Amino acid sequence: MADETLSYEQARTELAGVVERLEQGGSSLEESLSLWERGEKLADVCQRWLDGARERIDAARAARESD
Repeated sequence: MADETLSYEQARTELAGVVERLEQGGSSLEESLSLWERGEKLADVCQRWLDGARERIDAARAARESD
């Protein structure tokens, strides 16, 4: 599944798995770097969802205040 189509929950769940694997250790340097890079991408996906949610909340509040 492409990162752009991941839901917040899917990205967060996968990110938690990546963090768990990194914390367990025992991976090669190359695998650890790949996991880190994947984690960074997933964190970006989560942040975009959160930013979008904040924008929607702010817009709804502004609309309510202007009524």
